[in-house]
Parts: sequence; C-alpha cells; structure tokens
Amino acid sequence: MTKRLYRSDDRVIAGVCAGIAEYLDFAPVVVRLGYAALTLFTAFAGIPLYIVAWIIMPDKASAKGW
Repeated sequence: MTKRLYRSDDRVIAGVCAGIAEYLDFAPVVVRLGYAALTLFTAFAGIPLYIVAWIIMPDKASAKGW
C-alpha cells in the first residue's frame, strides 16, 4: 500500500502539520512544535511554507471522494 500525504481532519488551522505527522507516524504535537521552532528560528519563513503546503496538499476527505 502506498502512503499518501493529505491534510488531516485533526486540525488546528488547516491540518497540514497533523497530515505530515500521520504520514511520518509521529504525534501531531511533535510536528507542530517543530514547525513552531522552525518558524521562530528562521524569521517566520515557516508561515509562507505553511500556506504553500495548505494550497498544495489535498484534503483527506476530498481526495477520497467523500
């Protein structure tokens, strides 16, 4: 079975971090904390990356045709 990267239904904003966590089999809070640290230490460069991921990553429900 092929793993696919989707935005998760376990959302805080758009489900990007939770979707990455599901894909990598991590806890969503770990990915969210890593994203927050990345954003703070790179002068908020994580914000445009999150927006791009939000646009590119399909939603899990819409990708399955529900």
